[in-house]
Amino acid sequence: MSGNETSLRGHLGVSGIVFLVLAAVAPLTGIIVIGGIGIAVGTGGGTPVMFLIATVVFVLFAVGYAQMAKKLVNAGGFYTYVVRGLGRTAGLVAAFVAVVGYNCFVAGAVGTSGFFTSAVFDSVFGLNVPWWIWSLVSVAGVWLLTRAGIDFSAKVLGVALVCEVSILLVLDVVILFRTGFSFAVFRPEVFATGSVGLGLLFAANAFVGFEATGLFGEEARDPKRTIPRATYVAIVFIGVFAAVTTWAIVSALGVRNAGAAAADHLATGDLVFSVSAEYLGTALTDVMQLLLVVSLFAALLALHNSASRYLYALGRVGVLPKRLSRTRRKNGSPVVASTVQLVLATVIAMAYAVAGANPVTSLVAAFTGIGTLGIIVLQAIAATAIVVHFRRVRDARWGKTFLLPLLGGIGLWTVTVLAFVNFPQLAGSDSPVITLLPWLLPVAAVLAVVVAAVFRSAKKHVWDSLEQDLDRVAQRAAERTPQ
Repeated sequence: MSGNETSLRGHLGVSGIVFLVLAAVAPLTGIIVIGGIGIAVGTGGGTPVMFLIATVVFVLFAVGYAQMAKKLVNAGGFYTYVVRGLGRTAGLVAAFVAVVGYNCFVAGAVGTSGFFTSAVFDSVFGLNVPWWIWSLVSVAGVWLLTRAGIDFSAKVLGVALVCEVSILLVLDVVILFRTGFSFAVFRPEVFATGSVGLGLLFAANAFVGFEATGLFGEEARDPKRTIPRATYVAIVFIGVFAAVTTWAIVSALGVRNAGAAAADHLATGDLVFSVSAEYLGTALTDVMQLLLVVSLFAALLALHNSASRYLYALGRVGVLPKRLSRTRRKNGSPVVASTVQLVLATVIAMAYAVAGANPVTSLVAAFTGIGTLGIIVLQAIAATAIVVHFRRVRDARWGKTFLLPLLGGIGLWTVTVLAFVNFPQLAGSDSPVITLLPWLLPVAAVLAVVVAAVFRSAKKHVWDSLEQDLDRVAQRAAERTPQ
């Protein structure tokens, strides 16, 4: 039962938060889907370099993020950073963008999990079950795990993460010993050819989800230390792992021919499976396909945890219905926000199923695309807010709180522009309807400005709570932080 409890509870350490974040990033899914597309439409054999460049950008951003995380602990994540740095109206804009982005992402993830689970079970076991049934099974599993509490979810996601990373490491090692890694990927004539813009965009797309570290601050044992450390670990792991694994794949394909080879597999999305079949054999490739199902479920669970915490945080301050801030007495799980979020995502996915639409070209393309774009925009806004905040308080640490975060912010805004300009490629569809989806974010921003004006004039208690909640939760975190 949720009762009237409104406090999140958990005992997450660095490893627990890293598992939650990396599960949302879904390394196996990222390599199979994002890595394959990036090689095909980006810089081909130079894709590993794109991941390394993206890693540098996010590490620069993380420098300022880490300093902000030490001062501000809140389940509202980036939206609370924007409130502190750019004011309450801008904070509501960030909050609305986050709600649109994460909820769309989860709806797309429901479709992705169901579709690929159906395809894999049909391929491996000959079990032909409609995708939407697997989607419902996935949603039910996520709901049950969410009720069990964030600590339990972190353990489940940790096991899933180790399994999916292990199979790719096996592939990397086999390619290294049989073929070797080609250092040609680092030559300018290789990584500077093709579409560098798209290459960087898809590399940055592989990091979507890392920003969720801050969302779990209220459920961490020592948030002021845990969140910064978890952020650095997550970013470096994502970047290095993706760079090394794509390096192995393009080396196996032939650096000069990697782009063309990946393009031949673009329609089927089986580039990594084809490389695996050659180097690992059929049995381990079947295992990889099954682990893809695990990876997609883990990503759905992790993304849902992030989405529900934004609903919880906005319910707590009164922007959304207060009932969303109710938590389960037993373990502090935001069960009301969780249930509402999953119902919303499931209704959207089932509407596509009833319409008989192809889940990949319609549901997944539309909702994963706009979800990704929303989160990228959120990251860029937060980067700006962090720099502005530390300038307003005249922080003397110019390197940590201005120069390095500013460079990271410029990089994130560059990625944001690339995402808007190349949205059809990001979404994986050139449908006229899907190309219009980015306009949902400006609409959400305008709505947020209108809502802010209403709160400021007619609901002063809600307007005031946007700032007061930050101080109240930060104080509570300080009281339980080990001395």
